[in-house]
Amino acid sequence: MVNQMKTKEIRQMSSEELNKKLNELKNELFNLRFRLATGQLDNPLSIRIVKKDIARVMTIIRQRELEMGKEA
Repeated sequence: MVNQMKTKEIRQMSSEELNKKLNELKNELFNLRFRLATGQLDNPLSIRIVKKDIARVMTIIRQRELEMGKEA
């Protein structure tokens, strides 16, 4: 089963790690959707969990971008 990421864990990652994690999550979502379409997915809830993790990572990335803009 897919485990939900904690916001605290995400905030401790570097920007490079966040981008890498975002790509991994998007690939995982693609694979889950493919398995759902072929009827091989046991737990459809895992799609929702991955989508929310993607949103969390993207939110943290955006917050850091805005912070960098304020400092400049």
